[in-house]
Amino acid sequence: MRYRSDRVKIAIDVMGGDRAPDEILKGALLASKEVEGEIVLIGPEEIVRNKGLPFVSAFEIVKMDDPPLEVLRKKNSSMHVGLKLLSEGKVDAFVSAGATGPLFLGATSIVGKLEGIERPALGVAVPSLKGATVLIDAGANAKVRPEHLVDFAFMGIAYSKVLGAENPRVGLLNMGSEENKGPDDIKRAYQLLKEFLGDTFFGNVEGHDINLGTVDVVVADGFSGNVALKTMEGTAKLVTSVLKESIKDGGFLSLLGALLMKRSFDKMKEKLDPRSYGGTFILGVKGIVVKAHGSSDAKAIKHAIKVAEKGIRMNIVQEIERGISHVRNSGDGR
Repeated sequence: MRYRSDRVKIAIDVMGGDRAPDEILKGALLASKEVEGEIVLIGPEEIVRNKGLPFVSAFEIVKMDDPPLEVLRKKNSSMHVGLKLLSEGKVDAFVSAGATGPLFLGATSIVGKLEGIERPALGVAVPSLKGATVLIDAGANAKVRPEHLVDFAFMGIAYSKVLGAENPRVGLLNMGSEENKGPDDIKRAYQLLKEFLGDTFFGNVEGHDINLGTVDVVVADGFSGNVALKTMEGTAKLVTSVLKESIKDGGFLSLLGALLMKRSFDKMKEKLDPRSYGGTFILGVKGIVVKAHGSSDAKAIKHAIKVAEKGIRMNIVQEIERGISHVRNSGDGR
């Protein structure tokens, strides 16, 4: 796999997200100490200047409750300007914690879709017992056709290979593992995935399989995928909170044991913390666009920027384009 080793340039939407601009700026500054490249702040000049980082002025704001079309109307917004810079090749990636609808529409309209992709999707690497499971779609397309789920599978396979999987296996998120489970669209998607992917298709999987690492890629419509993702985030917070309370209530011996196991607990906390995987790629567009959670704090923004850097280094757009072309043009349809 090709690896990009030169310095990269990543633009960040300073005005996107519930906690903008303060937490976005803090996150960008944190990331600038860890990313080998340049981070470009995009926002009103009075907010982004004198921060020690390069900036591009953009005086309009796409608000969290704005309808998707606002990203196209507000051409001087931080979101539009960032996507435009990406489309022109002036930056290598764009990161935003802004509203999903406008960002998704902007990415597909301004940056543009890859050839042959009708519906780009949000792909996120979710921590699992076997490393990471790619969940796609994680929230961009609430309702899709069965054919779109096949596209998602192709993109997920390519992303999984970027993450290190040699022969990724694909599962279809459903309410049960049996082939005849689910509504008609899901049954149709099952047959299409089986036809196009052959042995690469594992079959139906359930929500718990995502974290267990039963497969490398879990395909879902955006509604189901987003519910699954948010449920996992809530469960992670529950586990860490219950563990803290149990140690606190367990007395001296529990505190002593926790102290002895601090390094292990810290590793567990980091793996379960949703902020540690920071952002999701909008896969299927001609550039690297990373969607950070709307409520992202500085740590989450830092990790979202690092996700973008990894996507650049691993040439994820080119790998997806090449992977989709290879799968679709192979003689046996697999």
